Amino acid sequence: MHASSSYHAYLIESLKDPVEAAAYLDAVLEDGEIEPMLLALKNVAAARRGLGENSDSFEASWETYYQTFSCGEVPDIRLISNLLHELGLKLSITVRDEQAA
Repeated sequence: MHASSSYHAYLIESLKDPVEAAAYLDAVLEDGEIEPMLLALKNVAAARRGLGENSDSFEASWETYYQTFSCGEVPDIRLISNLLHELGLKLSITVRDEQAA
């Protein structure tokens, strides 16, 4: 197996854990770049699809998310929030380290 495909398989497997998925997204979002964020969301969605009670409803709405990401559209905050919610995650705001007292 090619090294990058084995890493990708490992990444997808690790992102099945919601704590790992949240840490991964948090790290990617820290950079503030849109393309890596969209790729990270795709990876988490790929890992988390089909896990859990609402998998049928997620599968039904996944096509909308996938089309948005695939067409190069930048999803709005509502779409990202809905996707995260369906993945068992949520958005949050924190104080930057240098601003913390």
